[in-house]
Amino acid sequence: MTAYPARPALFIDGHWLSGEGRATHQVVNPATGAVLAELPLATTADLDAALDAAARGYPLWRATSVDEKAAVLAGAARLMRERVEMIATTATLEQGKPLAEARAELAYSAALVDFYAGEVRRNYGRVLTRPTGQRSLVIHEPVGPSLALCPWNFPILNPARKLAPALAAGCSMIIKPPEEAPGTSILVLQCFIDAGLPVSVASMVFGVPDTVSRHLIASPVIRKISFTGSVPVGKHLMRLAADGAKRTTMELGGHGPVIVWDDCDIEKTVTMVSAFKWRNAGQVCVSPTRLIVHEAIADRFAAAMAQRAKGLTVGPGLDAATQMGPLANPRRPLAMESLIGDALAQGATLLAGGERVGSTGNFWAPTLLADVPLSARLMNEEPFGPVALIHRVSTMEGAIAEANRLPFGLAAYLFTENARTANLMADAVESGMVGINTMAMSAADSPFGGVKDSGHGSEDGPEGMRAFQVIKAIHQH
Repeated sequence: MTAYPARPALFIDGHWLSGEGRATHQVVNPATGAVLAELPLATTADLDAALDAAARGYPLWRATSVDEKAAVLAGAARLMRERVEMIATTATLEQGKPLAEARAELAYSAALVDFYAGEVRRNYGRVLTRPTGQRSLVIHEPVGPSLALCPWNFPILNPARKLAPALAAGCSMIIKPPEEAPGTSILVLQCFIDAGLPVSVASMVFGVPDTVSRHLIASPVIRKISFTGSVPVGKHLMRLAADGAKRTTMELGGHGPVIVWDDCDIEKTVTMVSAFKWRNAGQVCVSPTRLIVHEAIADRFAAAMAQRAKGLTVGPGLDAATQMGPLANPRRPLAMESLIGDALAQGATLLAGGERVGSTGNFWAPTLLADVPLSARLMNEEPFGPVALIHRVSTMEGAIAEANRLPFGLAAYLFTENARTANLMADAVESGMVGINTMAMSAADSPFGGVKDSGHGSEDGPEGMRAFQVIKAIHQH
């Protein structure tokens, strides 16, 4: 058995704090059910210490030179790449995804940190035109101490995606990663610390999520909250933030519509959609889920998708042959049973999967359903698991109506070889991101975010750093 490389702990003001005198949470391998470690949970005193560190670290880091900030970020990216096997193995042990996916997640995360190492130098404002002897400037300043709340599905990317732009902007940060996958986040933070980040600038805490978020958001120290997670929790956090008029970035859930038109390249489309549907066992906010297929090709497309689903090797993420790992925790198979059972009871057709795999671990077979009634929960609730739904349409209007029917608007996809169809549909779909003949939604220099119930604000790209900044106008006469 592969050893667990991480030693979960709290990191506050330069100190790694153990479970002594604190409640703990068991970190469990989702492939085996084995306990990996005991994670200490922060006390109220720990949270107050983290707030004090953030308050002290902010003016220190804000005054740090551009060269020094850039060096820390570039150094962290370099260390992440050097430690890829340790970090990726920890992610697989804690979260379950295949090791190849964990390595790819780290590669993207390091590229993102590198991007912000350069973005530090591109913090441009503007000079307004004024009469001789007058000056008016518009500049971007750090918003201040920030709080980041991360989910478990991408335990390498999520901490890096929030730390890097906040640090590039000049903010201090308290980050609360998921209790299910703490060791991975700790190893990511260690790369920043080892690259020279002052220890008071970033703290990492774990605990009962509602308790931690209420306590930290209520503090006047925290000026910005960045959250990735479900729609209900995001709305709850926004209500908490409203009491202090605090800025928020909310990257919330989705229910990715994929419009597959009758003039698409079916083989290429099936290959791309399949690869991204079963990636991370479907536990991806931009996962393609509602496959809205033109009726002329629906049967062929469904058969090809079902064949791909049935051919996938499901198993532990550390096995080289594994193509899809387990779900991240025992709650997810139970959710799959409930959602799929409801759809079948309402008349949906099962084309592949639909059941647990094996007797140990949180494994679920890649599942494909067709002709799912719109009243089924699966057609209205984000499944966050390895299930896709075939929905037949005959007109462009019907496809757009189904894509926009739900309150979600994170990522949408369109497959067609007709440029006019692509333009019309891309304009009409209500989504923060649209992929045309591609499933790739993430790029270091491109904003990542949604509309409607899928949240507001953007991560990644220049917009990711702007999310941790405020605008100041300076007028001199």
